[in-house]
Amino acid sequence: MMEVDVVGAGLAGSEAAWQLAKRGIKVRLFEMRPLKFTPAHHTPFFSELVCSNSLGGINLDNASGLLKEELRILDSIVIKAADRNRVPAGNALAVDRNTFAEEVTLRLSQHPLVEVVREEVIDINPQKVTIIASGPLTSPALAENLKKYLESDYLYFFDAAAPIVSGESLNMDKLFFAGRYQQDQDYLNAPMNEEEYNKFYEALISAERHPLKPFEKGIYFEGCLPIEIIAQRGKDTLRYGPLKPKGIIDPRTGKEPYAVVQLRRENLAGDYYNLVGFQTNLTWSEQNRVFRMIPGLEQAEFIRYGVMHKNTYINSPAVLTPYLSLKKYPRLFFAGQITGGEGYVAAIATGAWAGIAAAGMLAKMPLPLPETTIIGGLIRYLNTASKENFQPMGINFGLVKPLDQKIKNKKERYKLLAQRSLTDLKRWLNSNA
Repeated sequence: MMEVDVVGAGLAGSEAAWQLAKRGIKVRLFEMRPLKFTPAHHTPFFSELVCSNSLGGINLDNASGLLKEELRILDSIVIKAADRNRVPAGNALAVDRNTFAEEVTLRLSQHPLVEVVREEVIDINPQKVTIIASGPLTSPALAENLKKYLESDYLYFFDAAAPIVSGESLNMDKLFFAGRYQQDQDYLNAPMNEEEYNKFYEALISAERHPLKPFEKGIYFEGCLPIEIIAQRGKDTLRYGPLKPKGIIDPRTGKEPYAVVQLRRENLAGDYYNLVGFQTNLTWSEQNRVFRMIPGLEQAEFIRYGVMHKNTYINSPAVLTPYLSLKKYPRLFFAGQITGGEGYVAAIATGAWAGIAAAGMLAKMPLPLPETTIIGGLIRYLNTASKENFQPMGINFGLVKPLDQKIKNKKERYKLLAQRSLTDLKRWLNSNA
């Protein structure tokens, strides 16, 4: 029987394995956890979420929402598991991390065509069809060995995760549920007056951070900046970013607060809360000191402290084909954030496409994805972006081929782009059945 190795059981690897198995391809799915953990992972489960429990917006006039709908059309195991393990988060698809990861792990482990191998992969065989989905935290040993198959050096940037606090440790007398403009009522809000904000700001920008290693430059990704880095850009920067009060009304005053910290449920029971936008590189003792200055968090119990880690990605435009395989070694495919597709849903999408393409190598190669779809646009970006200054790209409608007619109204334009995308993807899927 035909067989493919998938290295890494994160979001991309799990999705790639599923797409292969559903096409009748035997899969050996390698995962080094729990024998060895990365700096950001804490469980042995597949598809563990490490930065946020949110997979982004759900509406079709939102690029991330459209991408998730495209993945549903492709029968994504990860997105469908997310749908079944959703927790309230307004117009965002947030999940109970544990039940979500447990479901993906169970379904893949029990699939008759998937063999789970719990060991670290250090080297690979370029003659065997293999998908490298080792993630942005690829182990140093594998990363070093991969270099001999690549035409260019690895790139990297620093990413960060926000802390999680216990729900029962919060002072609910100082907090309230509300969302911007009376929407998304599932967020817990900690309002700050001007004096409270100023004290918090001063403490934040002067707090001690974990030092970078001497050989590492501080290259941060704009979509997941540490909160202390945002604060350094100006005293009011936080009030126009993660602490933006606009549209949030404190029911006790009937007015917008001066600033507001939002907390999002980590699980359906509401036992844990994530500090939205509070990814950080502060030392743990400083997180205890500074974040407990937030009203309602004076006695907060930290279930997980914020962390920062170096994300590794390859120069995809220089080395990858439109099928996410290496130009020089066409049996080696890459998927996930290691390709430079930024964010959870992009990782799932590249995993799906790598799985479909790798299955095609053993049977019949699929037609290229339509550039009118978000998935197709993302793959096109990974192939055609600047080789000299390649940077990770978040999901946005700019990736999609424009409409033939100009439409000024953005919501209407996005709606039409979404309709065209879903129609074209279904047509593509039927032609490749």
